[in-house]
Amino acid sequence: MLPMLRDELSVHPGPRGTDGAPTWTLVDPLRNLFYRLSWPAFEMLSRWDLGDPGRIAEAVSRDTTLAIEAEDVIELTEFFARSQLLRTATPKDTQRLLRIKAAGKSSVFQWLLHHYLFFRIPLLRPDAILNALLPYVGWLGGKGFRFATLGALLAGLFVAGRSWDRFVATFIDHMSMDGIAAFALALGLAKIIHELGHALTAKAMGLRVPTMGLAFLVMMPVLYTDVNEAWMLPRRRDRILVGGAGILSELTLAAWATLAWGIAPEGPAKSIAFTLAATTWISSVLINASPFMRFDGYFLLMDLLDMPNMHNRVFSLARWWLRETLFALGEPVPEVFPPKKQAALIAFAVGIWIYRLTLFLGIAVLVYHFFIKIVGIFLFAVEIGFFLIKPVWDELAQWAKRKERLKQSPRARRLFGGAGALLCLALLPVSDRVGAPAVLKAPEYARIFAPAPAILADLRVKEGDAAAAGQILAQLSDPDLEHRIEQTARHIATLTYELDSVGFEESFRDKAQVLARELTAAQAEEDAALAQKAQLTLTAPADGRVGDISPEIRIGQWVGTKEALLAVRRTGNAVIDAYVREDDLPRLSVGALARFVPEGNGAAMAAHVTLIDRGSARSLSDPELGTPFGGPVPAHATKQAIVPDGAIFRVRLTVDEPGGVPVILRGEAEIDAARESPLARAGRSVAAVVLREWGM
Repeated sequence: MLPMLRDELSVHPGPRGTDGAPTWTLVDPLRNLFYRLSWPAFEMLSRWDLGDPGRIAEAVSRDTTLAIEAEDVIELTEFFARSQLLRTATPKDTQRLLRIKAAGKSSVFQWLLHHYLFFRIPLLRPDAILNALLPYVGWLGGKGFRFATLGALLAGLFVAGRSWDRFVATFIDHMSMDGIAAFALALGLAKIIHELGHALTAKAMGLRVPTMGLAFLVMMPVLYTDVNEAWMLPRRRDRILVGGAGILSELTLAAWATLAWGIAPEGPAKSIAFTLAATTWISSVLINASPFMRFDGYFLLMDLLDMPNMHNRVFSLARWWLRETLFALGEPVPEVFPPKKQAALIAFAVGIWIYRLTLFLGIAVLVYHFFIKIVGIFLFAVEIGFFLIKPVWDELAQWAKRKERLKQSPRARRLFGGAGALLCLALLPVSDRVGAPAVLKAPEYARIFAPAPAILADLRVKEGDAAAAGQILAQLSDPDLEHRIEQTARHIATLTYELDSVGFEESFRDKAQVLARELTAAQAEEDAALAQKAQLTLTAPADGRVGDISPEIRIGQWVGTKEALLAVRRTGNAVIDAYVREDDLPRLSVGALARFVPEGNGAAMAAHVTLIDRGSARSLSDPELGTPFGGPVPAHATKQAIVPDGAIFRVRLTVDEPGGVPVILRGEAEIDAARESPLARAGRSVAAVVLREWGM
């Protein structure tokens, strides 16, 4: 005899399927679960009291146009057993339930993981409140209000379109702490209206709304409303209305808020209207309407296509397509659809995978930066492991189950053979050179700047002149400084005279100590001014040749402190400063051969490594290599320097051939390096990032 179903289960008429066949909904009230029954399943269930699979199959085949076999009845029984819908009448049934419970048990770690990724907190049972509220808000669903909202939407969009620049500027102006707080409050209000839209629409259709509350998705709070009883509605249109009521409520708020922004005078009311409009448009269109997550857009699409449990079904279809594309196993398709619809569903599943990959990576990065470092790293690993690594691992486990069939598939053999060849290539040590952006310059290249704004009184050298260390190159003057020195000298002379007169002038004798202190301060001021004047004499820091004299300077004109007046290049072998990435640094060594290839058509120069910095460059000593000046090194400008965007290290090369260089040349250095496989390099890069983030 077949086991009996639980007494509290009920069956209700459902919508017609896409093929026109009738369906029914089986309701499990204890667990608030709903199951769609096909026509054959309903006919078998209607004759369940016959007790025997053969007799049920025979009765269905005799009384309807369906062709049912006993195996179909047994398969339906197994589905009822897996879903815990059967009555527990024997010790065997009890053991089955205990096995299901044991299989559902999780460790403390799994429980924490599950409740970190997603959990719900019911806050209230709103059924009585909704019953009392419905008569007062029922007019919001009336035809008159709908037409009025459509008019407000068109008028608001027209006004916003004419003032689009002002709308965008207002949005940018709100990007402050106060503006973000206002957006957060508006978002909270919009979400309350959203959930009330679901709840009141369900209540208007006679459904029960058991709970409303707060759910946490990766610790991000979202409101939720339990309207699962919408599955009991026989018309698909009614279910779509319940599922879309939240978005419609937000769009209604957005329409009226947009119109209010367009017609309201400047002031707080206009600002509030803008905040509500911007928040609800973004929330409704970009978040709730998306079918890639289990938000309203997903349930609407599921009802429109009449595909309950849509994500799992399209994932199953996409995994089948992936295996067939890769291995050609000839497995039966999980569900049969028309070719165009099947291709669309597979593309939808792939789109979900890409969307979730991007979303969960972003969430993982945010979680990492939001928490303290050690907790952030752990939670980042949890995110990546659960959302990215686990699905890939599960699919590889499915491949392992098909091991024997994979061995017999020519396409699988070719695929794994190609993958093995690529792995071998990845293990081969290749790439014996490291390329790095570099500059060629004199061994000591000193730019000469004015120490302070001053007048160029004399320029004693010209382009290409030899200069000895300490030789005067230019003389600057500062009239204000000269005047201050003269004033200080006269003040010192006066104080000296007064101190010298202490012995015979009583008025000076009373303030002798004060005069002594003033004299000391004046002499110190004079010394400082003279030192400052001495700096206006520009000298050569080392033996070399003068170059790069600024064409902008003229005798008698003021010069600033930001532009170099000239430069001195030391004679000797030219040097090259190259900047290598962190992952290339361990492969380099002092003495390694290299060559420099200048930009343009210049000839390559042989060189060798003479110095490797072990600390990353905090700023570029050669700013022409930075992107702000058209160079290849990603960097950004600050008030003080050009700061690289990533970790780079300076490597000093010396040109083998003697001789200086007339100008600085930008190019690329190619340095001999230890061979390393691409796989080992990738592993070392990952290890370096992990160690750096752990602070090791």
